[in-house]
Amino acid sequence: MPEETEVADDKVGSVSASRYAQIVAELRKLVETATVIQFAIGDAALEVEPMRGRGGSAPADELFTVRDSLHRLAEDIGVSYRTVEGARWAASKWPAEHRAAGVSFTIHRTLAGISDPDERFAAIHTPPEGKARWTPDEASRRVGRQVAKPVTPQEKISAIHTLAKDEDVAAAVTGDLLRRPSVVAQVRHEDKVRAVTELTREDQVAAAVAPDFLRRPAVVAQVAPADKVRAVEELTRDETVAAEVTTGLLRRPDVAFKAMSDDTARHQVNHAQVERGRQAREHFEDTSPVAPAVKNIDRSVEFLDLITACHAFVAAAGRVVPGMRDRQLGDDERVIVHENVARVRATLDWIETAVDTGKVDVDGELARLLQGE
Repeated sequence: MPEETEVADDKVGSVSASRYAQIVAELRKLVETATVIQFAIGDAALEVEPMRGRGGSAPADELFTVRDSLHRLAEDIGVSYRTVEGARWAASKWPAEHRAAGVSFTIHRTLAGISDPDERFAAIHTPPEGKARWTPDEASRRVGRQVAKPVTPQEKISAIHTLAKDEDVAAAVTGDLLRRPSVVAQVRHEDKVRAVTELTREDQVAAAVAPDFLRRPAVVAQVAPADKVRAVEELTRDETVAAEVTTGLLRRPDVAFKAMSDDTARHQVNHAQVERGRQAREHFEDTSPVAPAVKNIDRSVEFLDLITACHAFVAAAGRVVPGMRDRQLGDDERVIVHENVARVRATLDWIETAVDTGKVDVDGELARLLQGE
């Protein structure tokens, strides 16, 4: 086993370390030859079409434009137009006396991105610290380009952005990343807010997400009161939901008291009670088999109900009023009591009129008072 391990460690791919060194030496010679060839093509292309100043153009009487000339040259020597164009540009940046022996054409072309000539000519002879020679990735780093093998976090981020320029690819990558809690935890607060806003623009998605948020008390507690009111109004547009929610809220004494302080709300409750009683009576009269017999004793029942109501009111007042001795009501409480006393007086007048004349109709003012308007 130790011998096998030693052999494995001494290999590069499928060849021994010594054979690999031979291959590198042979290929470096070929790369040097290729570099000479590339610069030769670039120099020839420069002779055919010298570089022109920014904004310059060929005289009108010239047969070919720069592009046409380079296309013809590329076709005549059997290489691509991009090869000729790139070689010409690199040759223009590297005069023959500044080209470095043993450095590939690829490195020369990449470092040609250094705009200052003196800096460029010095850089070709100065590999990065700790490196014996320039590599394509190190040259790309020197001019701020994306590298083939990202090492630093920023290089990896740049590579991901490049690969994810397509919207479909970006969407797939984002979905995968958002499934990793440790990644999401490092996203900035404002970016999370923007992401959620974008992700919930579709009504169906927003509707699916909203209930989850509303189940989290800590989230709801941070919602502004005005936004809570708007949310409740939207959520209770359905009559069934509104009825269930309202019933639950009115079971809370403080809420019920504040609600009944609103004249419109109080009127609606009174109206609903009257309407519910009317509907129940109509249902009874329409469906009950004993309804005809009950109608025959309605007058007697109504008399007894009226006497019972008066007795109940007097008894309740006699029980409650003495308990208010030495108690001072607040302004809001006094207003409510006075409003109800006025309603009671109007009701008593109405009872006397009905008993004396048999007329139970009420005028508009009395009706509004009885309804709490």
